[in-house]
Amino acid sequence: MLHFSGVSVDYGAGEDTVHAVADTSLCVERGTVLALIGTSGCGKSTLLRVAAGLIRPTAGAVTSEGAPIDPRGLCIGFLPQNYGLLAWKTVRENILLGAEIKGVWNAERMETYDALIADLGLSELLTRYPRELSGGQQQRVGLARVFLLAPDLLLMDEPFSALDAITRESMQEVFLSLWKKHAVTTVLVTHYVEEALTLAGRIAVMGGAPGHVTELVDNPFAGDLTRRSSQDFFAMGQELRAKIARGGV
Repeated sequence: MLHFSGVSVDYGAGEDTVHAVADTSLCVERGTVLALIGTSGCGKSTLLRVAAGLIRPTAGAVTSEGAPIDPRGLCIGFLPQNYGLLAWKTVRENILLGAEIKGVWNAERMETYDALIADLGLSELLTRYPRELSGGQQQRVGLARVFLLAPDLLLMDEPFSALDAITRESMQEVFLSLWKKHAVTTVLVTHYVEEALTLAGRIAVMGGAPGHVTELVDNPFAGDLTRRSSQDFFAMGQELRAKIARGGV
């Protein structure tokens, strides 16, 4: 579905050049969740923005099904850390925004909308504004908007990091329930090892300066909430922390 081939990203020019990402290659298979984890500044969010078509790589290429990434032809859902809600629009208007911009608001989308509202418990909130919602409620609105698009690719940049621990775990469960219904190819940036282990079938550890993928890890715990408190889950979390700490070396 998504292929990074030798991607490098530089910011600035001349002596002020910052090498953010260097020679990174990575594949994301259709219908899977891949998590990018690593220390701050290792290029996780930069790589996500390259996938979204918001940043052009200095070198290398990003393709989908063998063709260059083009947001005009590929439906990409992007969920940022601050949820991306417009303060002057109601919950309903915020949810419909992406579908209306894409011109895909039709009878089929109406059925999807009704199902999402029910699944996410938003029925009583549709006329409220973002300022009148809790962080968890705002996140539910953001999820409704991106899933309503039925995107080919979903990109999530630390979407639950602003929530308290209990709400964050609850929202992880909400995301999993939606993802199991829609099976959207997803790339998730997170600082939380447990979040990566809970949600992602594959985990890409990033490190170095400039940043690059140092190791790819297959995750047997993805989507299985019953194993979050197991000793094996804890042990794998410790292993991932060690990999991050040493930059994959």
